[in-house]
Amino acid sequence: MSRSPKVVFDVGNVLLRWDPRHLYRQLIPDAAKRDWFMANVCTAAWNIEQDRGRPWADAVAGLVADHPEWEREIKAFDERWHETVPGVVEDSVAVLAELKAKGEQVYAITNFSREKWAECLIRFPFLQSFDGVIVSAHERLLKPDPAIYNVLLERYGLSAGDCIFVDDSEKNVLGARSVGMQAVHFVEPIDLRVELRGLGANL
Repeated sequence: MSRSPKVVFDVGNVLLRWDPRHLYRQLIPDAAKRDWFMANVCTAAWNIEQDRGRPWADAVAGLVADHPEWEREIKAFDERWHETVPGVVEDSVAVLAELKAKGEQVYAITNFSREKWAECLIRFPFLQSFDGVIVSAHERLLKPDPAIYNVLLERYGLSAGDCIFVDDSEKNVLGARSVGMQAVHFVEPIDLRVELRGLGANL
């Protein structure tokens, strides 16, 4: 078995590009109105609760009850969610494939809703190539809570010091480091191969 570190990927904006504005630029052309909507209606705090395990149907129903004038736009976050994911981060997916081709074990920890994760496994089959995945909605835990990183370590028998975590969020990187993982803050432009190789990955 390889002694090189195990790479643990985040998914959103590391492997898959995600930005709700891809959808809402179509639905709310006025930039100021769109910004207000995303700051006050379909907020990041509302969306993260789906990642914590709240069903999308409940999330949408509750928000429509509070903001009936925005019903069309709120429902679109769920019904047209895939328009918020225009595609993959090509270089990162290539790094993942290269690690797998070399026989390396690769893992993921992702803040993701249960429903959208199931759909993305079909839309993006490479997401089925991990040796283990921790999905926040399945665990009802969110990064950067140290508990979610420990779930990965315990479930798959990994040592924190043997893992390199890659995430676009600095707070999630700090969460990984708090449990003893090495970590890479993924901010484009970045040469992920060089970063991982520098930490000992087999690339």
